Amino acid sequence: MRIGEIAALVGATTRAVRHYHHVGLLPEPARRANRYRAYTVRDAVLLARVRRLTELGLSLDEVRDVLADDAGRELADVLAELDADLARQEAELAGRRRRLAVLLAAGPGEAEPVSPALAALLAKAPPTHSPAAAKDREHLTLLDATGAAGEELYAVLGTLAADPAVLALYERLDALADAPVDDPRIGPLAEAMVAAVPAAAFDAIPAGGPVVPGFGEALLAEYAPAQAEVVRRVMAAFVGRGPA
Repeated sequence: MRIGEIAALVGATTRAVRHYHHVGLLPEPARRANRYRAYTVRDAVLLARVRRLTELGLSLDEVRDVLADDAGRELADVLAELDADLARQEAELAGRRRRLAVLLAAGPGEAEPVSPALAALLAKAPPTHSPAAAKDREHLTLLDATGAAGEELYAVLGTLAADPAVLALYERLDALADAPVDDPRIGPLAEAMVAAVPAAAFDAIPAGGPVVPGFGEALLAEYAPAQAEVVRRVMAAFVGRGPA
């Protein structure tokens, strides 16, 4: 294969291939008598590996380390790993298409870009003008987009979302918007919120909590001080009672 052919096969550009040669990620192949590079199947596999690793966010130095580890592996093993990578990409695309199908099936303004499982959960919640409830909805939507929450958790939270008593808890949290951080209502409200969560929900929460790294701090920053203290205590209870 010539450089244009191997680039087209892998989905790269000839400029990228030349750059990988320049930085030492892709060895220069032997040249024919006409001075054109002659690429082999092994070269194509290596180029596909480089392209995939860079797409995953690895730096070129990190890619070089991975390729060094691959050097002694059989071609069949490397191909199998590439095939597994493609299978994961296909699964991710299928999930995105299922979300898109939900949006396409709904009329304008009738759907949000959330998973079907979260959409079903949100549909059970009674209407409310509570700012705290609106925040929870936004946070769940963000966690849903990142994959930090899943169908198992949404399923067990279904009864909680449909419980009218939950609205009273949101209203109590709203009432703390202008309260000091040592307000005596903070402790009882946090305890009431934790008690309202079904026991099965704690089994569905990851050991590190239902948040991605850094999300907890960003979430707390959105609340007034007294409200943030309530949310902090609730989050601590989730992490403490989750599965080991």
